[in-house]
Amino acid sequence: MIDDVATEGSTSSEKSRPSPSRRARRVRMTGKERREQLLDIGRALFADKGFEGTSVEEIAARAGVSKPVVYEHFGGKEGLYAVVVDREMRRLLDMVNGALTAGHPRELLEQAAFALLDYIESYTDGFRILVRDSPVAQSTGTFASLISDIATQVEDILGLEFKARGFDPKLAPLYAQALVGMVALTGQWWLDVRKPKKAEVAAHLVNLCWHGLENLEAKPRLIGHRKS
Repeated sequence: MIDDVATEGSTSSEKSRPSPSRRARRVRMTGKERREQLLDIGRALFADKGFEGTSVEEIAARAGVSKPVVYEHFGGKEGLYAVVVDREMRRLLDMVNGALTAGHPRELLEQAAFALLDYIESYTDGFRILVRDSPVAQSTGTFASLISDIATQVEDILGLEFKARGFDPKLAPLYAQALVGMVALTGQWWLDVRKPKKAEVAAHLVNLCWHGLENLEAKPRLIGHRKS
């Protein structure tokens, strides 16, 4: 499919006709290009106004197309929102999975904390969308399901660590949910305040996870290679 967007030219005089070089130029978009444009526009609007505050009319207007074009690509606002959420979920999960490379469990916690904070810093609009409750009738796309998906990635790591320490590995899912939930909710708070610095936030999160309240370090440190 090819979409056209016309940009109007102007004449210097009502009596003179514009030369061919000054006539309105028509910018052509392929179907793929239009779809990506609509996704970018929808992503920005959903982050700024939320699902309910965003309309198909506004999405279409910003893209310079008619409403039917949005419906043709996504079936409506719900379809566009679902694709945006799915992309952000996969981006964050890929960042978390790619970060978990260390052998020491404490450094793995550091890497997971940094991955989430990196995502918040680099893809702020995406995170704002993910932390909103999804209006789409589906089992994925909510903040709770995001936490659950990330926690699943660390369950096996915790299970092996529990087994090595003589703890019940069946409790690994519970602890994975608790740890990931704590980091994710702290990240949601940090999204707005942005203080203290990212590395300090990661250090304090790992401090609580690793030592517990009873044995907190007064000045927590990072043991991994990354310091910022």
